[in-house]
Amino acid sequence: MKIVVDDKIPYIQAALRTLADEVVVKPGGEITAADVHDATILVVRTRTRCNRSLLEESSVRLIVTATIGYDHLDTDYLDAAGIEWHNCPGCNATSVAQYVCNSLLLLHRDRGLNLHDATLGIIGVGHVGTAVLERARQWGIRHFLLNDPPREAAGDHLADGLTWTDLPTLLAESDIITLHTPLTDSGPYPTRHLLDSHSFELMRRKPIIINAGRGGLIDELALETAMDEGLVSEVILDTWEGEPHVNPSILYKVYIGTPHIAGYSADGKANATRMTLSAICRFLGLPMTFDIQPPSLPEGFRASDDPTTLALQLYDPMSDSSRLKSHPESFEQLRGSYPLRRERL
Repeated sequence: MKIVVDDKIPYIQAALRTLADEVVVKPGGEITAADVHDATILVVRTRTRCNRSLLEESSVRLIVTATIGYDHLDTDYLDAAGIEWHNCPGCNATSVAQYVCNSLLLLHRDRGLNLHDATLGIIGVGHVGTAVLERARQWGIRHFLLNDPPREAAGDHLADGLTWTDLPTLLAESDIITLHTPLTDSGPYPTRHLLDSHSFELMRRKPIIINAGRGGLIDELALETAMDEGLVSEVILDTWEGEPHVNPSILYKVYIGTPHIAGYSADGKANATRMTLSAICRFLGLPMTFDIQPPSLPEGFRASDDPTTLALQLYDPMSDSSRLKSHPESFEQLRGSYPLRRERL
């Protein structure tokens, strides 16, 4: 049996070699139809487009993407072709929550953002949005507006007295807006360009905008206009419409701009690898016996007693932003050589 795997998925290659006769390791964007022609299992991230042109003549029977999102999978084709597929829902939710909330801690420390009185609007309240809500509460945010039409339509109820908020109200009444929806073009709730020029005109409080979901959720031309006209106060972008190419005029205007690494904590990566191996073992009818753990922090790490300082010791998003602003052409390299980042001691 042959398995083809993206070379940037950590902690997985040794395990795969115990499961397969042949393991081919390649950069995700360079995996070709020839590579997968005689493969049984394909393990990817977002840079591999899994569609008819890649798979039609292949023997692939299982695809696992070690990511929450799966808009790079042509699921209609995969289902029609009888190719089983899995993503890893929630694998890096707490990592993205760390990114969002640590960015807000920087705004609190350096720009005087009052977290206690701020209203946080969360668009998309799945695994990630829920993790953001929980961590934001830990840092003293008390006021929330939550928008998730699919969950609301399904009759899902929120705990702690929270209720669903329609999008125009959330846009008008939030001091901070963070997006955590999938990127969809069709269906009852399409999300591409969820924030467009009309959306920015509704933002009465000149909010902080955070996108650590998918680049296409925001119309970047409309965003830049909104920034120039003062309709928003600060912008934090981890995902971009033209990835891996970024709009330099936007990059240098945002408070924090990073190369799609919000979910890149070692903890989140270990979770994704663990879930990926579990899916493969289920497919093969084997027990999941792999113990996947992230590396420890360096031996000389000195933890602060101050919670805010410790949180930023563990992860300061501004360091990733500085690297991307210095070398925007290195978007993929910065992702591929990402340093160790832990969510906890």
